[in-house]
Amino acid sequence: MFPRRLAHACFVALIIVGFSFSLWGSKEFVPPRAENANTYPAKDAHPNEKVTAAVEPYNTAPKDQIFITPYNQEGILPVFLIISNDGDRPIALTSMQVELVTAGRAKLLSLSTDDIFRRVAHISGDTNPQPRLGPLTLSGNKNKKAQKQYSEILNARFAAEGVEPHTTKSGFVFFDVAGVSQPVDGAHIYLTGITDSAGNELLYFDIPVTPSKTP
Repeated sequence: MFPRRLAHACFVALIIVGFSFSLWGSKEFVPPRAENANTYPAKDAHPNEKVTAAVEPYNTAPKDQIFITPYNQEGILPVFLIISNDGDRPIALTSMQVELVTAGRAKLLSLSTDDIFRRVAHISGDTNPQPRLGPLTLSGNKNKKAQKQYSEILNARFAAEGVEPHTTKSGFVFFDVAGVSQPVDGAHIYLTGITDSAGNELLYFDIPVTPSKTP
């Protein structure tokens, strides 16, 4: 009797695991729709320059469920960054740096695409992955999973090089918070290196991070 129950339990477990992998394989990342940065609670507005930057952490449910990769489990904090230019001239973001400063004064620069991918795909060394995953020697299901993870990072990341007048740009920045105590509560995100159309650097943005809340 016991072996039969054990076999039944194992069969059910295999079905659940298989169903979970099937769901993972069919899930697609859909970026959130950004509103004007002024509508977000965690923001810093520069009225004279008519530029506002806002952030929204996506580290708790249900927000983090838009991703196929459990970044929180990998020690990575995804933060949705929104920049609105309500002025009449474009601004450039090619030299922008994004830094997270925690309540404990830990200073963390946003991760590059390659750094994020190495972490979530558990790749060590100096491999430089490209959209086709370049020289990576992953095989079978692991290769498919890695491709999907890399595609998600490319689609999710904040990649705008500028913001045209009266428009909003958005995307995710990612921080390595593994081993960091209290990375969100009391933290601030600083944006530097944003310039106007004449090449003059705007005053830095200081955005207090508001933790995402479950409904």
